[in-house]
Amino acid sequence: MSPQSTSFKSLEDLRAACLDLSNGSDTAAAAVARRQDTLTKPPGSLGRLETTAAWLARWQGRDMPELGNVKVIVFAGNHGVTAQGVSAYPSEVTVQMVANFAGGGAAINQLARIAGAKLDVIPLDLDHPTGDFTQVPAMDEKAFLAAVSAGYDAVTKDLDLVCFGEMGIGNTTPAAAISTALFGGGAEKWTGRGTGVDDAGMKRKVVAIEAGLKRHADSLSDPLKIAAALGGRELAAILGATLAARKNNVPVLLDGFVCTAAAAPLARLHPTGLAHTIAAHVSAEAGHRRLLEALGLPPLLDLGMRLGEGSGACLAVNIVRSALECHTRMASFAEAGVSEK
Repeated sequence: MSPQSTSFKSLEDLRAACLDLSNGSDTAAAAVARRQDTLTKPPGSLGRLETTAAWLARWQGRDMPELGNVKVIVFAGNHGVTAQGVSAYPSEVTVQMVANFAGGGAAINQLARIAGAKLDVIPLDLDHPTGDFTQVPAMDEKAFLAAVSAGYDAVTKDLDLVCFGEMGIGNTTPAAAISTALFGGGAEKWTGRGTGVDDAGMKRKVVAIEAGLKRHADSLSDPLKIAAALGGRELAAILGATLAARKNNVPVLLDGFVCTAAAAPLARLHPTGLAHTIAAHVSAEAGHRRLLEALGLPPLLDLGMRLGEGSGACLAVNIVRSALECHTRMASFAEAGVSEK
């Protein structure tokens, strides 16, 4: 499929794409590991900076990775489930924040600039919220596939690294619903305060998720049907974008709870579905740490953030750049005239 003109025709078409994944370049990753052993430091002393350099090499397919073209892509969507009182903010804030992104006034604008990353913001039919999943599927198959395809098309082969972010009032509720459906344990385990709901709001979120799980019980054995029935357009787009990154050999930094939940169906469909991703951070949202543990994705950062927008992923770009600088610019023992042990 061309990353520029993708249109998944059916869930089975999408499922086939999710099951046909490469493992990256063993050769490039091994070359990085060998070079790391020659540099002027005790073996392994740079910890995850070393493994991050090898991860970049594996998925870029280059012995010497590059970070000349880094992008942050923020997908925005609105949610019908906000009718259940699950958010502290009204859904019109989604549109207002998209305008703020365009005006350069959001946190992600500042973080992208500091990280040397281009920022793209992709609104997804904001005038038409998804269905209230307590009553109907959030998206029918056609709408779900359209959102997945929009995300897929946003990731191009020329990228060296991509970060995904989201904006969507109420979207921690779909994220918690998807996490519950994929990994079990009950809605309360996965539900947090999102934008800052009070105790009554928390109860409404749990009730809404439980109602959605009950209404869509027939879909809960299929990760893609879960994403359609309980998710949102921006979550579906992140799933498509994560898949496109794998197909295009682009490493991914995942942001917080919503982004991770959005990508999680790929991990349930394929045992190494998220191997090309790194969890940039663990957010303060209650379910995120549990979700990262369930997916086997240790986070790079733990700063108590819960903003979304791709903010944690963008911060982690600076760590990835540091890993690359050490790998490419440090001298070897021989070059520096330093005795090895």
